[in-house]
Amino acid sequence: MIPDSNYVHAEIVVSTEWVASHVNDPSIRIIESNEDILLYDTGHVPGAVHIDWRRDLQDQLVRDYIQPGDFAALCSRYGITPETTCVFYGDKSNWWSCYALWVFRLFGHTNVKIMNGGRDLWISQGRPLTREVPKFSPSNYPVPPKRLDKEIRAFFEDALKQSQQHLPLVDVRSPGEFSGEVTHMPDYPQEGVLRGGHIPGAHGVPWKRAVNEDATFKSAAELRAIYQEDLGLKPDDDVIAYCRIGERSSHTWFVLTYLLGFKNVRNYDGSWTEWGNRVGAPIERV
Repeated sequence: MIPDSNYVHAEIVVSTEWVASHVNDPSIRIIESNEDILLYDTGHVPGAVHIDWRRDLQDQLVRDYIQPGDFAALCSRYGITPETTCVFYGDKSNWWSCYALWVFRLFGHTNVKIMNGGRDLWISQGRPLTREVPKFSPSNYPVPPKRLDKEIRAFFEDALKQSQQHLPLVDVRSPGEFSGEVTHMPDYPQEGVLRGGHIPGAHGVPWKRAVNEDATFKSAAELRAIYQEDLGLKPDDDVIAYCRIGERSSHTWFVLTYLLGFKNVRNYDGSWTEWGNRVGAPIERV
C-alpha cells in the first residue's frame, strides 16, 4: 500500500515497493527490529541488518539506553554513517521498529524512514525473504555529543509535572491497563508492576488505533480524527506519551511527530513499570 501523501512528513513513510527497489542502494541501510528477536533469523528483507532492542539499544546494567559511544560503535558495525538513510521495519505493526527509530533520533540521527506495513505486509505480499546476513564495511560513525534526553524523552518528574499542570498525557496501553483492571498487556505475563491504573489526567488512546488491519498506518484524516478531533490535541501542544516501557508509546510518538506534524512530543520510556512501582506516585483508576 502506498503511504498517504497527506502526512505532514510523508517522506518518512515508504512503501514495500520502495524498499524492494532500494535493497542494493549503498546510501540506504534497511534495519529490522522486532519484539520477537528470533524472527530475523527465520528470514528477512534482503540486505536488512538486525538490531535487537534489548541487546543493542539498552544498557545491560542500568535501566537506561546505551551511551553515545556505544551508539557510534553500533552504527559503525553496520557501515552506517550520519548521511545513511536508515529504513526501519519489524513485527507488531512496526511498533518495535518505531522504538528503534526513536532511539536513533535520541542520538540525533535524522535520516530515518519506516516501511509502511512492516514485516507482516512484506510477507503477505509474497516478497522475498533471505536468511543471508549481509556484510558491510565498517564505518567510522562519530560519537554523538549527547543524547536528546530533553528534546524527545520524558522522565518521571516531567510526567508528574505534566499531570499536575493538566497538560496532555497520552496513555497508549490497552483499555484494561489504563483502567487498572490488569497490570499487563493481554496475553503477556505480569512484569512486576505493583499497582495498576494510569497517570492522573491522562487520556487513554491505545497505540493500535493508529494502524489498519494490514499493519499499515491509517490515513492522515483518520489520524487527525483520533488525536485532534476526538482528543482535542493541537500540533503546538506539549505532549507526553507513555505505555509500559516506552515501546508502544514510541509508535504514537512517531505518528504524532511525523504523520501529524506535532512539534513537541516526548516519549516517557520509564512508563508504567516505573510509575506503577514508584513510592508515592499518584494513580488514577476508572
